[in-house]
Amino acid sequence: MNSQHFPPGWDEKRVRELLAHYETQTEEEAVAEDEAAFQDCNYTNIQVPNQLVPIVRAIISKLAS
Repeated sequence: MNSQHFPPGWDEKRVRELLAHYETQTEEEAVAEDEAAFQDCNYTNIQVPNQLVPIVRAIISKLAS
C-alpha cells in the first residue's frame, strides 16, 4: 500500500470533502464559483505561458519563504 502525502493542513477527510463538493456541483454552480473568483479584489489572475509556469512558481516560492 502506498503512503498518502497531503499538503500541510490537509488530510484524507478534507480531500474527500473537496472531491464531494466538486463531484456534486451543477454546471451552473461551477460557473458561478469561477466567476466569483475573478471578482475577488484580494487576488489577481495572470496568464503565464505554460513553459514559464515552473519558473514563476520557483520565484514565488523564494519570495514567500
